[in-house]
Amino acid sequence: MSSNIDELVFLHQIAAPCHLAILAESIGLKTRIVKHAAELELDKNSNNFYLISQKGAALDAKGIPLLASRLVNHVPVALYQVERGSLDQESALLLGVRGLLYSDQRMDLMLTGLRKMVSDELWYDRPLISKIFRRLVQQLDTNVDVTEETEAIMQRLTNRERTIIQLVSSGARNKEIAQRLCISEHTVKAHISSIFRKTESRNRVELLRWYQTYQSHCELVS
Repeated sequence: MSSNIDELVFLHQIAAPCHLAILAESIGLKTRIVKHAAELELDKNSNNFYLISQKGAALDAKGIPLLASRLVNHVPVALYQVERGSLDQESALLLGVRGLLYSDQRMDLMLTGLRKMVSDELWYDRPLISKIFRRLVQQLDTNVDVTEETEAIMQRLTNRERTIIQLVSSGARNKEIAQRLCISEHTVKAHISSIFRKTESRNRVELLRWYQTYQSHCELVS
């Protein structure tokens, strides 16, 4: 499969084989397995994606690996081998974790999740994403000062791009957006790339934060 990711780096701190890495290799992704967190080196010159196993990791009070909290602001991070009910999904999403792969998931769902995440999509239950967006909107401070720079960003966004931002905020994935707007997935990706550039967002999580901050102002721009 085609991907902009150079390598998937797995932090796998248990004795059992890393089946997810084998699965990733089966779809043409280059993988590397690291057994100890101390051996993990961030290569900022490479476009790597980091997957951290919840099993065997030191966890915070929310069930999120401590290492994920340290890495998430620097590189794309997802979690795998997650035990259901042991982790606060909302906290993981708001932290910036790209997605969760559960230990009891079917292989085909894990494969789909891998494909989506390396294509820069979030991999969470859609109802969860919608719930978080609704909460963020409710908490929106309507007194947020809009700088001239932010105002200029809003003016540069086209009506189609604003529509796509709203669909992304509802948890819709690229295929669903394409079907909804009767355009191709390639066109959706082009629009999202333009949106990322204009809002200075590196990914959907940062776009989520931007949108929840300026939503009310953005909707007033004609």
